[in-house]
Amino acid sequence: MFQRAIDDFKDSAGDTLRLTSLAGAAVVAAFVTILFLCAAAFVFVLQHYGLIEACLTGAGIFFLVTLIAVVTYEVRRNAMKKRVAETAKSAARNVLADPMLVAAGIQVIRAIGVKKLIPILAVGGLALGLLAGRHQEDDEPGDSDT
Repeated sequence: MFQRAIDDFKDSAGDTLRLTSLAGAAVVAAFVTILFLCAAAFVFVLQHYGLIEACLTGAGIFFLVTLIAVVTYEVRRNAMKKRVAETAKSAARNVLADPMLVAAGIQVIRAIGVKKLIPILAVGGLALGLLAGRHQEDDEPGDSDT
């Protein structure tokens, strides 16, 4: 059970590192490209319209790039949240299917005894129900995390 969680963490960390390095290279290349495009646009507008118009054009270009970056970031963040939520749901289902965990649970029941375990399970079930209800309220549409 723990080995699977460790392997999942390793895979996730490796994927994150690869994506981060790829994104870093793309950002540097895009930054250099944008610099040259901005310089060309600035010189063109400066020669045809004047200094103030050239500065406003440069500001507009950088504003457009910023908007594109923000939208891309939000889309990726939402996709990652959905993927993490799906992974967590499948992991919770897989834990109950683990025979070692079921065997350990049976041993705990035998050691404590059924009569003593019923109140403990009732309190645990109540806490789990309250926790699940709280998470469902947090996930309602219309809530924003920003």
